[in-house]
Amino acid sequence: MARARKSFMISMGILVIGFLAIGGALIYRSANAGSGGNSSGADYVIASMKIPSGAEVVSAVAADGKVTLTYRAGLMTSVRIFDGKTGEMIREIPVVSE
Repeated sequence: MARARKSFMISMGILVIGFLAIGGALIYRSANAGSGGNSSGADYVIASMKIPSGAEVVSAVAADGKVTLTYRAGLMTSVRIFDGKTGEMIREIPVVSE
């Protein structure tokens, strides 16, 4: 009986150490998840973006150091791509129906 108890305690000890290792790895990964991306908040220091007056913003997406802004002015919908650091408009793409 003592031998079985000793074997059980060793097995449980290894199991607990394994769970602690997995928990530590999960905590480490979640703590470093924000800094692992290619872009950081420093990539976006843009202060303002210009769109026509009276236009309605449909969506804005920040990715890869660029800000993509979709807006609707009257019946026309357009997409403008801005540089996230300088605020300079890189390109404007009108959205037309087929």
